[in-house]
Amino acid sequence: MTAGARLRRALEVPTVGVEEEFLLVDRHSRLPVGRAPGVVKEASDVLGERVQTEFFTSQAEVCTRPARSLPELRADLVHLRAVLREAAAGADCRPVGTAMPVIADGHPPTITDSARYRRISEHVGAVATSPEGLVCGCHVHVGVPCRARALALNNRMRPWLPIVQALAVNSPFSAGRDTGYASWRHAFYRRWPTVGPAPRLDEPGYRATVGGLLDAGVILDTAMIYWYSRPSEHVPTLEVRVADTSADVDTTLLVAALVRGLATTMLAELPEDPVAAGPDVPGADTTAMIDAAHWSAALCGINGNGADPVTGRVAPMRHLVDLLVERARPGLEAAGDVGTVRQLLAGLCTAGTGADRQRAAFARRGRYGDVVDELAALTAGA
Repeated sequence: MTAGARLRRALEVPTVGVEEEFLLVDRHSRLPVGRAPGVVKEASDVLGERVQTEFFTSQAEVCTRPARSLPELRADLVHLRAVLREAAAGADCRPVGTAMPVIADGHPPTITDSARYRRISEHVGAVATSPEGLVCGCHVHVGVPCRARALALNNRMRPWLPIVQALAVNSPFSAGRDTGYASWRHAFYRRWPTVGPAPRLDEPGYRATVGGLLDAGVILDTAMIYWYSRPSEHVPTLEVRVADTSADVDTTLLVAALVRGLATTMLAELPEDPVAAGPDVPGADTTAMIDAAHWSAALCGINGNGADPVTGRVAPMRHLVDLLVERARPGLEAAGDVGTVRQLLAGLCTAGTGADRQRAAFARRGRYGDVVDELAALTAGA
C-alpha cells in the first residue's frame, strides 16, 4: 500500500520551528570561551527571548518563530545567526555550528550560573564536568496541539529518525582528535539520563513513565526528558532532537523540511481517536533496533548502512534516505516542499555531510584550526 493510499483525510500542514545551539569560540585561539551571558544579553536587544543561554557559558541558543513555509523559516534562521554573529563579534568571539568543540584546552567547561543547572550538574556528576561535555544540537518542532496525537505521531516516526540523524552528522572531531564517528555528540550525549529513542507510549503511559522517572530520581524535572523525540513541555509541538547543530543552514532547512513532511503525512493517517493508532510498521520498530540504527547513523552518516524502517533489513543509508523522502512525499507535496527538498538533498550529497566537510577541511593542511575557521565562516555566511 502506498503512503498516499493510507491517508485517512486531507493533509493539514503544521507549523515548523527550529532551535539551534551554537558554540562560541575565541576569534584568536579558536577555543570555546564562556562569553555567552554577555553575547546573549547583547543579542536579546534585537531577538528578545528568542536567544538564550544554555547549560554551559560557551553555548548560545537561538529559536525561530513557528513558520508556515520553508522560505519563511530560512529567512528567520539566517536572521538569528546574523544577530548572534554581530553580538559575538563585540565579545571577540564567533558562533560556530558544530556539535562538539573541534579543539579544547582540557579544562571542564563552565556551567551557566543558574540554580537549576547547578542542581543538574550535581545530579549527573562527571558527565557534566567532562572536558568533552559540550554538545550542541538542533531541535525541530512540529505543531501538534494535542498531546495524545503528538504521542501517536511519535510512535510512528521513531524508526525513521535515524535516517534524519544520518543527514545531520557534524561532530567527527572532539578536543583535537578524530573520534572515528560522524557524530561523536551522539556517543557522548548517551551518557545523560533518558537520552535515547522515545518509548512507545499513549498519554496515560507517558504520564506514568514521566512520573516514575521523577519518583525514582532519574530526572529532576520534566525538561530532563531527553528522548530523541518528545512532546514539548512548554509549547504544543512534537520536538525531534536527533540532529547535530550544522554550520550549513541548508542542512538545518533540509532536516526541518523532512521532519515536517513526515509528520504531515503520518498525522493524516492517524484515526480520529489517537489511542486507536497502532504502529506504522508493526514488528519493525522495536526500541532496541531503533537504538542500533541511531548508532549506525552516528558512526557513518549517509556513507554507511542502516536499518530499513519497514522491513528492519540492512540497506545502504543513501537508499534509506530515498525511502524517507518517498514516505514523506504526501506531506512534502502538501507544503510545496518537494522541489526544495530535492535541491537541498542533492547539494548535501554533492558537498557531503557536515562531518565529511570537517574532515575535508582538516585533510587540506592537517590543522584543526582550519576546521574551526571553515565552520565559523559557514555559520556566518548563512
